[in-house]
Amino acid sequence: MHPTDKTLLSPTARSHWLRLRTLILLRWLAITGQIVALVFATAVLELRIELAFAILAVLASVFVNVVSMLVFPENRRLQDGEAMATLLFDLTQLAVLLFLTGGLNNPFALLIIAPVTIAATALSLRSTIILGLAAIAFVSFIAYFSLPLVTHDGAILEQPRLFNMGFWLALVIGIVFVGAYARRVSIENNSMSEALHATQMALSREQNLTDLGGVVAAAAHELGTPLATIKLVSSEMAQELPPESEMKEDAELIREQADRCRDILRSMGRAGKDDLLIRTAPLSSVVETAAEPHAGRGKEIHYSFAPLPGIKLPHPSIYRKPEIIHGLRNLVQNAVDFAKSDVWLNGSWDADNLYLRIADDGKGFPAHVIGRIGDPFISMRKSGEKARRPGYEGMGLGLFIAKTLLERTGAEITFANGADPFQHPDSRPTQSGAVVELIWKRAAICPSEAAVKGPLGENRPIS
Repeated sequence: MHPTDKTLLSPTARSHWLRLRTLILLRWLAITGQIVALVFATAVLELRIELAFAILAVLASVFVNVVSMLVFPENRRLQDGEAMATLLFDLTQLAVLLFLTGGLNNPFALLIIAPVTIAATALSLRSTIILGLAAIAFVSFIAYFSLPLVTHDGAILEQPRLFNMGFWLALVIGIVFVGAYARRVSIENNSMSEALHATQMALSREQNLTDLGGVVAAAAHELGTPLATIKLVSSEMAQELPPESEMKEDAELIREQADRCRDILRSMGRAGKDDLLIRTAPLSSVVETAAEPHAGRGKEIHYSFAPLPGIKLPHPSIYRKPEIIHGLRNLVQNAVDFAKSDVWLNGSWDADNLYLRIADDGKGFPAHVIGRIGDPFISMRKSGEKARRPGYEGMGLGLFIAKTLLERTGAEITFANGADPFQHPDSRPTQSGAVVELIWKRAAICPSEAAVKGPLGENRPIS
């Protein structure tokens, strides 16, 4: 599934974005500004305007605001159609005031862009287009039909026709450009917010699974001693009781059930552990754990771990963090999805850094998206990919989640292709597909030598 602007900006997805109280407060600000402008124009500048009709237009906004405050609760969130009707009223009221006060000769005509900008950031594309067209229609109308601004001595204030047409063109372009710009920024902010929320959910899920494994491990450890005691006592009872005794059968049954409880706890304990014993693990173990779910999907996964040439350091241990496992798992999944037959996971290290290279023999990253890989809702799957993988629905979040989680652990991630897409197939290297390279500072994910070799201490309860 490829999310698009249409998906994100549908009325369903973008409804309930605006609170009625927000629009009420904005309208009060507009009313205050309109009253101040009318008083200044008549009392200070001594302009002759149709003050009675202008006051009626302002009172209409006051009436609508008061009714909205009395009828609806403060926390009411508007549906898309309701918000559009509210902004359309504000647009109409402003157009009426401009008609009464000189039309485009009034510099405050610029404010007609404001309702369209609000719609572009919070409403559906349909509502935004309707408000934009309405604003253009009002601007075009008052460009030709409006009551003039007249001074106290009877002089008419108006711009030259050429400047008037230029102002009209600037307003039309402003409505289109500012609306489109605000909408695009809103789309990206909303996409990032949703993607970060999905990332947090993925991390929370991985953490819950790890915690569950810790609970199981703790239960298996704590119940091991009493079960061993029960088995020992029941075995001694079964040996001491005569064969014909009914209690001997009960003692043997108790022993069998104790063995069964031991086997159940042992099998549950294999699901995962989060105690101090495996809080850290070798780099190879963590990488293999992350890749394990994709090992049986028809692609061969090759592992290689060795220090850089000339470096003589032992295999490093790293913190077994859920962020690392989940992030690497997503990267391996992407490599397996697009590989032809092989995926390589190559780890190396030196005195300062750890390096991990994930490569495949597929077609590589598309050239038109390689610069945007890691952004939310950027999917590289073609329409036929879903047909080859029935039941799969991608949201374009896999690489974003992996990149975000791994960067939280201190990783630097780069995306590239192993070969030039125009290179002849015979001269292409084996690892010619997509390549993801990760670099960690050892201090970021490697525990100290004392922590690895020292006493583990007491397991802490999982909160």
